[in-house]
Amino acid sequence: MLGIWILAARPKTLWAAVSPVMIGTAMAYESGAAAWLPALAALFGSVMIQIGTNFANDYFDYKKGADAHNRLGPMRVTQAGLVRPGTMKLATAIAFSLACVAGIYLVWRAGWPIVVIGVLSVLSGILYTAGPYPLGYHGLGDIFVLIFFGPVAVGGTYYVQSLNIEAVVLLAGLAPGLFSVAILTVNNLRDIDGDQAIGKKTLAVRFGRTFARIEYLLSILVASSIPILLYIQTRQHPFSLLTMVVPFAAFPAIQKVFTSHDGPTFNSVLAATGKLLLLYSFIFSLGWLL
Repeated sequence: MLGIWILAARPKTLWAAVSPVMIGTAMAYESGAAAWLPALAALFGSVMIQIGTNFANDYFDYKKGADAHNRLGPMRVTQAGLVRPGTMKLATAIAFSLACVAGIYLVWRAGWPIVVIGVLSVLSGILYTAGPYPLGYHGLGDIFVLIFFGPVAVGGTYYVQSLNIEAVVLLAGLAPGLFSVAILTVNNLRDIDGDQAIGKKTLAVRFGRTFARIEYLLSILVASSIPILLYIQTRQHPFSLLTMVVPFAAFPAIQKVFTSHDGPTFNSVLAATGKLLLLYSFIFSLGWLL
């Protein structure tokens, strides 16, 4: 049973929740403001919001009929009959509630801005696939992912430790946000035919495969180049520029995105893109500290 819930949590996507906290904490540490308990609470809250979002997607996509038996992506446990819809709905509520437990402490420490961030993050996680106007069904998922897995996550992590925010931190947050957009783009490119059939208007459906492939490429290239802008602005942390090696590591994934059409290949690219996000975050964080 544990294996089923691990599958439902989609562990290959969780780097999108971990990486912004890593970057925000490294920047807080470099500024002399690191606080480990708030950092751990931010990490726990971020991961639980990601898991809650994944559970919500599993449940609401099933309810909307978006997950069919011929699905190309990893198994959705509700559609596969491994978890009852009511149980998945309860699990979604539990995951978001656990995120709120961490949020209570962070609100006590950092005040009302965390209330705003927390409420908007949870609502966006639910409304990504739920409600009368689900974000993911109208091509707004990319914007949601860019903002909430980027500047909001990095900036929020930095803020709960330093009780301050700087423009350079928000700019740095664009990089993990763009890598998360790349992860979403692979997902949408893989599912383009099925999404089109049910009226799910992702950007890949709206603008086609070529657009989605270029979006993936640009997301990785621009994300890896963010440290250049940071160095131009600060004239500090030159070792963070080593993130420019990431596009070279990404070449096999980029090649597959531009040449492949089958589900298993895109699933492997999705996992590889999560690892690229982790690689970028590690190189940037270490480079920022040196």
